[in-house]
Amino acid sequence: MSGLASLLAGRTPPGLYAWHSGFGVDEVRHTVEHAGWGFAHVDGLRAQTKPELLHAMGEALEFPDWYGQNFDALADCLTDVGSSGVGTVLLWDGWAPYAREHARAFSVTLSVLGGRVAADRGGPFAVLLRGEGPAVAGVTELD
Repeated sequence: MSGLASLLAGRTPPGLYAWHSGFGVDEVRHTVEHAGWGFAHVDGLRAQTKPELLHAMGEALEFPDWYGQNFDALADCLTDVGSSGVGTVLLWDGWAPYAREHARAFSVTLSVLGGRVAADRGGPFAVLLRGEGPAVAGVTELD
Protein backbone atom coordinates (compact mmCIF):
# COMPACT_ATOMS: atom_id res chain seq x y z
CA MET A 1 0.00 0.00 0.00
CA SER A 2 2.99 2.29 -0.34
CA GLY A 3 1.33 4.55 -2.94
CA LEU A 4 -1.78 4.86 -0.79
CA ALA A 5 0.31 5.46 2.33
CA SER A 6 2.17 8.25 0.54
CA LEU A 7 -1.13 9.82 -0.50
CA LEU A 8 -2.58 9.62 3.01
CA ALA A 9 0.61 11.10 4.52
CA GLY A 10 0.53 14.05 2.12
CA ARG A 11 3.69 13.11 0.21
CA THR A 12 1.65 12.42 -2.93
CA PRO A 13 -0.93 15.05 -3.89
CA PRO A 14 -4.62 14.14 -4.12
CA GLY A 15 -5.64 13.27 -7.67
CA LEU A 16 -7.14 10.77 -10.05
CA TYR A 17 -4.98 7.65 -9.97
CA ALA A 18 -4.88 4.18 -11.46
CA TRP A 19 -4.21 1.72 -8.65
CA HIS A 20 -3.47 -1.97 -8.99
CA SER A 21 -3.70 -3.10 -5.39
CA GLY A 22 -4.89 -6.57 -4.45
CA PHE A 23 -5.94 -5.57 -0.93
CA GLY A 24 -9.54 -6.19 0.06
CA VAL A 25 -11.96 -3.29 0.37
CA ASP A 26 -12.10 -3.67 4.17
CA GLU A 27 -8.30 -3.51 4.39
CA VAL A 28 -8.22 -0.37 2.26
CA ARG A 29 -11.04 1.18 4.29
CA HIS A 30 -9.20 0.44 7.52
CA THR A 31 -5.97 1.97 6.24
CA VAL A 32 -7.71 5.10 4.96
CA GLU A 33 -9.81 5.62 8.07
CA HIS A 34 -6.87 4.89 10.38
CA ALA A 35 -5.07 7.79 8.68
CA GLY A 36 -8.03 10.04 9.52
CA TRP A 37 -9.50 10.19 6.02
CA GLY A 38 -13.03 9.34 4.90
CA PHE A 39 -13.54 6.36 2.62
CA ALA A 40 -16.08 5.58 -0.09
CA HIS A 41 -16.24 2.55 -2.34
CA VAL A 42 -17.99 2.05 -5.67
CA ASP A 43 -18.23 -1.43 -7.17
CA GLY A 44 -18.25 -0.71 -10.88
CA LEU A 45 -19.13 -4.30 -11.71
CA ARG A 46 -22.52 -3.63 -10.11
CA ALA A 47 -22.82 -0.14 -11.61
CA GLN A 48 -22.16 -0.34 -15.33
CA THR A 49 -24.60 2.26 -16.64
CA LYS A 50 -24.66 5.98 -16.00
CA PRO A 51 -27.77 5.84 -13.76
CA GLU A 52 -26.35 2.88 -11.81
CA LEU A 53 -22.99 4.58 -11.38
CA LEU A 54 -24.46 7.92 -10.27
CA HIS A 55 -26.68 6.08 -7.79
CA ALA A 56 -23.72 4.06 -6.46
CA MET A 57 -21.58 7.20 -6.05
CA GLY A 58 -24.40 8.92 -4.20
CA GLU A 59 -24.73 6.00 -1.80
CA ALA A 60 -20.98 5.57 -1.32
CA LEU A 61 -20.43 9.27 -0.61
CA GLU A 62 -23.60 9.52 1.49
CA PHE A 63 -25.21 12.27 -0.56
CA PRO A 64 -28.45 13.82 0.71
CA ASP A 65 -31.88 12.61 -0.38
CA TRP A 66 -32.24 15.52 -2.82
CA TYR A 67 -29.29 14.26 -4.90
CA GLY A 68 -30.60 14.26 -8.49
CA GLN A 69 -28.34 11.52 -9.86
CA ASN A 70 -27.07 13.51 -12.82
CA PHE A 71 -23.67 15.06 -13.47
CA ASP A 72 -24.66 18.54 -12.27
CA ALA A 73 -26.00 17.10 -9.02
CA LEU A 74 -22.85 14.98 -8.64
CA ALA A 75 -20.71 18.11 -8.99
CA ASP A 76 -22.91 20.01 -6.51
CA CYS A 77 -22.83 17.25 -3.89
CA LEU A 78 -19.10 16.71 -4.27
CA THR A 79 -18.50 20.27 -3.07
CA ASP A 80 -19.70 19.18 0.38
CA VAL A 81 -17.50 16.07 0.55
CA GLY A 82 -14.75 16.81 3.03
CA SER A 83 -16.20 20.21 3.92
CA SER A 84 -15.00 19.67 7.48
CA GLY A 85 -11.42 19.54 6.16
CA VAL A 86 -11.16 15.74 6.33
CA GLY A 87 -9.71 14.09 3.24
CA THR A 88 -11.71 11.50 1.30
CA VAL A 89 -10.61 8.56 -0.83
CA LEU A 90 -13.07 7.23 -3.41
CA LEU A 91 -12.09 3.70 -4.44
CA TRP A 92 -13.72 2.81 -7.76
CA ASP A 93 -13.34 -0.90 -8.42
CA GLY A 94 -14.30 -2.41 -11.75
CA TRP A 95 -14.40 0.89 -13.63
CA ALA A 96 -13.16 -0.50 -16.95
CA PRO A 97 -16.48 -1.85 -18.35
CA TYR A 98 -18.10 1.56 -17.83
CA ALA A 99 -15.10 3.28 -19.40
CA ARG A 100 -15.21 1.02 -22.44
CA GLU A 101 -18.97 0.89 -22.99
CA HIS A 102 -19.80 4.49 -22.09
CA ALA A 103 -16.67 6.41 -23.09
CA ARG A 104 -18.35 9.83 -23.21
CA ALA A 105 -20.10 9.41 -19.84
CA PHE A 106 -16.87 8.07 -18.33
CA SER A 107 -15.01 11.14 -19.56
CA VAL A 108 -17.62 13.44 -18.03
CA THR A 109 -17.56 11.44 -14.79
CA LEU A 110 -13.78 11.84 -14.54
CA SER A 111 -14.08 15.53 -15.36
CA VAL A 112 -16.57 16.05 -12.52
CA LEU A 113 -14.47 14.01 -10.08
CA GLY A 114 -11.35 15.85 -11.24
CA GLY A 115 -13.07 19.16 -10.55
CA ARG A 116 -13.54 18.11 -6.94
CA VAL A 117 -9.94 16.90 -6.72
CA ALA A 118 -8.75 20.34 -7.86
CA ALA A 119 -11.13 22.32 -5.64
CA ASP A 120 -9.42 24.58 -3.15
CA ARG A 121 -12.09 24.21 -0.50
CA GLY A 122 -12.83 21.24 1.66
CA GLY A 123 -10.45 18.45 2.51
CA PRO A 124 -8.28 16.61 0.02
CA PHE A 125 -10.12 14.31 -2.39
CA ALA A 126 -8.57 11.40 -4.27
CA VAL A 127 -10.05 8.90 -6.70
CA LEU A 128 -8.46 5.49 -7.15
CA LEU A 129 -9.44 3.63 -10.31
CA ARG A 130 -8.57 0.11 -9.23
CA GLY A 131 -7.99 -2.71 -11.63
CA GLU A 132 -6.99 -3.17 -15.23
CA GLY A 133 -8.55 -1.00 -17.87
CA PRO A 134 -7.87 1.25 -20.80
CA ALA A 135 -5.24 3.96 -20.51
CA VAL A 136 -6.83 7.23 -19.41
CA ALA A 137 -5.22 10.55 -20.29
CA GLY A 138 -4.24 12.50 -17.19
CA VAL A 139 -4.52 9.52 -14.86
CA THR A 140 -1.21 8.35 -13.47
CA GLU A 141 -0.26 5.26 -11.49
CA LEU A 142 -0.35 5.49 -7.71
CA ASP A 143 1.82 2.42 -7.17
